[in-house]
Amino acid sequence: MTATTATTNHGLTPQMQERPILRSKLFLYVTEFFSGMAVMAAELGASRLLAPYFSSSQIVWTIIIGTIMIALALGSVWGGRKADRDPNPDKLYMRVTMAAVWIALIPLLGKYVIIVVSGLLIVTVSTNFLVIAAFISCMLIFVPPLFLLGTVTPGLVKFATDSLDDNASVVGRLSACNTIGSILGTFLPTFVTIPAVGTFVTFLLFSGLLLALALTYFIASKVRLVTSAISAVIFVASAVASPMSGFAFWERELTYEGESIYNYLQVKNLSDRTILSTNVLFGVQSVTMKQPGLTGMYYDTALAAPALADHAGSALILGMGTGTYARQLRQYYPHMHITGVEIDEKITALAGEYFKEPQDIPVSTYDGRAWLAAGKGTYDVIMVDAYQDITIPFQMSSTEFFTMVRQHLNPGGVMVVNMNMISDGKGSINEALTSTIASVFGRRNILTADVPDTTNRELFAKTPSSSAANEGESDKSESGDTSRNLGTGDIAQASEPNTLQATTFARTHDGDLEWAMGETASRLKPVSQPQSGTLILTDDKAPVELLGMHAIDELIAREAGPYREILRTRGIQGLLELQ
Repeated sequence: MTATTATTNHGLTPQMQERPILRSKLFLYVTEFFSGMAVMAAELGASRLLAPYFSSSQIVWTIIIGTIMIALALGSVWGGRKADRDPNPDKLYMRVTMAAVWIALIPLLGKYVIIVVSGLLIVTVSTNFLVIAAFISCMLIFVPPLFLLGTVTPGLVKFATDSLDDNASVVGRLSACNTIGSILGTFLPTFVTIPAVGTFVTFLLFSGLLLALALTYFIASKVRLVTSAISAVIFVASAVASPMSGFAFWERELTYEGESIYNYLQVKNLSDRTILSTNVLFGVQSVTMKQPGLTGMYYDTALAAPALADHAGSALILGMGTGTYARQLRQYYPHMHITGVEIDEKITALAGEYFKEPQDIPVSTYDGRAWLAAGKGTYDVIMVDAYQDITIPFQMSSTEFFTMVRQHLNPGGVMVVNMNMISDGKGSINEALTSTIASVFGRRNILTADVPDTTNRELFAKTPSSSAANEGESDKSESGDTSRNLGTGDIAQASEPNTLQATTFARTHDGDLEWAMGETASRLKPVSQPQSGTLILTDDKAPVELLGMHAIDELIAREAGPYREILRTRGIQGLLELQ
């Protein structure tokens, strides 16, 4: 008897009969559509919210997808039980309201949660910091609203189904609405809202649509109007306050903060230099000095490449950034023909606006490997500077990639790779990269140089000289430069201090750079023989994210070690006394 009295009037529950907005059931399908859209928009927004702090590596993506799927699964189970026991649409739309308000607060509060979690873990966790910090942040920020949205589908199935005769059709239509919404929730943030208005506003836009849907239900039903008003006020307050602080909310003197399809971008104008960062926690990606000369960064060490090469007439830069290396080459090798490749068009735009990138250097907006695959030219120097913090594109770390680089080098040409995390020993990212490059260029043709007071290491790999070059022909480049070819020979000969300095001065006539190359030569080291079982990275197997994660752990252990000791011996009060 209970089963027959639970629904009347063509399957409508008593609560639904009192809600005219649900009688056609169209509103239920609209709810499913916007619910699916909000889930995917939140997932993509999560990747952009976490990336400036934890990188955009596959590890972070895995954590985001995994935690969101857990939340949706638990929400579905719990929502199904609630729908069976209490099929009340008011409660369902209340959960939608709560999810919408929570998502609206993410741009305002999410970054503070991430910083607090990171700060607590950095002095307490010894290994797997990235995984643990990203996972806890995701759990705290995204699991609650996605759990609530996970309850929507089973509730809607309960309300939309009249009988078992049309049950499958109803589920199919709801699934289609959810899928179409998810498609839009995937494409719109990536290609429209995030590039146009940023991550924070994207959260607000999609949470606003979800909230508008729930408020429409309550207003039409004339119930919970006070709750609706409070929700609207919270949404408006977050919308007003969120844009007032950025990802790096502690920074007060940023010249620019914004986003592109690929990166979070931050420009800071200091007294002696302008810097670009793509991560608020890890390092500087590009710099331009306000006075001509050396930068004091890894670019100076990388300037050894043109002197190690047999010729210094042309250069290709994969990972142009804001053009720091190009500017240095242009300053010291004014006749060199330089080509840049940068995947992020927004960075190229910032380079022209804030970093005085030379206008005569062509920059292609392209993935570095795809550009090599399509290009036919060869170069005397190729710089690979596409690695940001632990975000190492696997397709630019494999034997297949470095084979392509070698094919684009002239005889006696030099590739220089900026490995921006010093991490040594068996199983380290640098060991894997070095061994991979050695498998292509040969170990005896490789030198490395650690950059003082940084986590950078420059790796130089040279191709064999041509017979003509070995006979000592003059150095004729594409630009017509005819300086003496003092760099002819293998990389060990070319890197001897006297030879490197002499070649540098002969080609640049710059005493400061000549002196700097003498200092660089003292840091150049041959590559040791690999240990047994050393990993060679290939397109099929290149676990660069896991290797990079271990490097981050090593870096944190070094930098946070003193603070951990203070916490262990003096407690939190000891850390507070440091301020």
